[in-house]
Order: sequence, then C-alpha cells, then structure tokens
Amino acid sequence: MIEATRQKIARAVFAHALLPTPRELSGGVFYPCAPDVLGYECVCAIGVFDGLHEGHKALIAEARADAQRREVPLVAVTFDPDPAEVVCSRSPRRLLQDETRIRALTTCPVDAILVHEFTPEFAGLSVREYVEKALLPYIHPVAIHVGSNFGFGARGEGRASDLAALGTEHGFEVIAHQLIEKDGSAISSTRIRNLIEAARIDEAAALLGRPHFLSGTVMHGRGQGASFGFPTANINLSPKDCMPADGVYACYIVDTQKPEGEEIWPAAVNVGVPRSFEVKEAPLLEANLLGFKGNLYGHTLNCVFMNYLRPPIVFQSVEELSITVLKNIEWVRTHLDSVAQEASCDN
Repeated sequence: MIEATRQKIARAVFAHALLPTPRELSGGVFYPCAPDVLGYECVCAIGVFDGLHEGHKALIAEARADAQRREVPLVAVTFDPDPAEVVCSRSPRRLLQDETRIRALTTCPVDAILVHEFTPEFAGLSVREYVEKALLPYIHPVAIHVGSNFGFGARGEGRASDLAALGTEHGFEVIAHQLIEKDGSAISSTRIRNLIEAARIDEAAALLGRPHFLSGTVMHGRGQGASFGFPTANINLSPKDCMPADGVYACYIVDTQKPEGEEIWPAAVNVGVPRSFEVKEAPLLEANLLGFKGNLYGHTLNCVFMNYLRPPIVFQSVEELSITVLKNIEWVRTHLDSVAQEASCDN
C-alpha cells in the first residue's frame, strides 16, 4: 500500500484524533483544546454531529470564521449519548460511536468541546433551563451557530427562534444555517444512513467526506473460513451502529492498537450471516485479510468500506463458494488501492 493511501485510511477512522485532558463538570465534560476557554466569551456551534459529515464541517467552518472575526475561541457543544438513544423508542443507527464522534471533533478547528451528559432528566429541560442551567454556567457565548433543523429543549420542541429570544436576554446572537445541498438534496445524517443501508457506500462517502467505517472486537467465528484455505477475522459489532446492506465489500481493516502505529490490510468483507450456512447468532463482519499472519483475537478493528462487490448468494456447493470468495479476494488485491486513491477520503 502506498503511503498516501495509508494516511487517507488512517484519517478516515480518526486514528490520530486524541482528546485533550478532560475537566469533569456537573452534568458533562469539557475538553480544552486551547488554554483560557472555560468561563470566557466564545462562539459556539451546537449539534449532535453524528457522522461529522460535510454539512457539519461547513457549519463549524462558518462558526470558526465568526469566532476569528470576533477574536474569541470556538467551542463545539455536543451530547453523549446521542439524544435519539434516550428519547426515541427506535433510535436511528449511529454513523459514529459516541467516543469516536467526540474525538472526531478534535480534527475540526475548535478550541474546546463541551459534552453534555444526555440523560432523561436533561431531556426534560426547557429551552430556558438548558441555556441558563447547562450552558451559561460554563461558557459565555457571544454567538451560537446551529443547523436550521436543530431541535432542543423538552421533546426537542425548541427552535433557533426560541434560542434567539433568550439571546436577546443574555447577550448572544443566534445564527441558524440552512442545510447545504449536494446533488439537489440536503446533506443530512438520515440521508447518509439510507445510502449506507442501500449499499451505496460511494455516495455516502461523498457526503461524509470520508468512507464509512465500523468498529468492533475480533472474536471466534464458525471456523469454516479456515477449512477453505482463507481464514477470517470475525468482527463483533454493536447493534447501534449503521450497517451496510448484506453482501460482500472491498474494505481496509485498520488496527490502531499497535504501539508502533496503525496497521492496515486490504480485505474482502462479508456483511451479514452468509446464506450458505444455517446459523442463528447475530451477524458479524467476516473479513478475509490479505497479507496478514498472526492472531487478532480481542483486538478492536476498524472496517473501512470502499467498494460494494456483490449481494449475498446461496451457494450450491463448498467448491462454488470457494471459487467466488477467491475471486472477491483477487478483485481486492488487484483494484482496491487504485479505488482508494481516487476516493474522497480527505477528512
């Protein structure tokens, strides 16, 4: 793998994004990326930022420019967990795990990150209570940037206009940004989830500004792969995460737990339980790693989805299965690096 491709893939999984030393607050955590932020005047950008997609990054860039004009720091304000997990009976599957989502914000031009602990009690705060009890005790915004569709306060009924009314009282301006569009539709986390779940991962990557990836722990699988001559890494996933449609994908597998730096392998990855085996356990990612020898059990790996190869197939024989899987692996060996060089991974 050429070095430029390796760096793109490492950036795609936020391999080098590290959180600064936190300051514990009542009901949250404050991560200062620069000195003299907590308790000072600032501009802030508020959002869940699931996926940290191109729309989010555009909003943060506008907030950064505003902060520079006012000569104050920029604070990103977000929530842990995603509020949808607390207030929705069926929350949408997340594009980034909560810890990764917060780490990812450090790759943006922010001076600090304020993370509210989102509990049922927090969800019940009115707009006024949120501003006066959860925000103003810690930061003193002169301007607040939000998306035009952002809802907050009890039942998410608060809108930017309600926040602006409080701003008149407390001395901050509210800037509500219209969602930016690509190909005639607004960029949103919902749109990206729908694309991923339809196996349209290249279109999702264009909206994310990077390929979609999933993280999980390697565990023992069924063992059939080894008997065919192509052992697999079986990656156990969280049911909260946004899974691509069942099928086979060309991917990179990234291990960020190596002390000498991340290791990256091309892989043909099956998503979902293979149709040729009658099993009832929850599906795993089954990754055929090219060029790997060793033991990865217990490691947390990141699977970066680069190209959709084929839908699931019910094979009539082990020989037919083996031939098809070897063809998938050969495609990865031959084409994946060139796909990665052309892809938009510039997070």
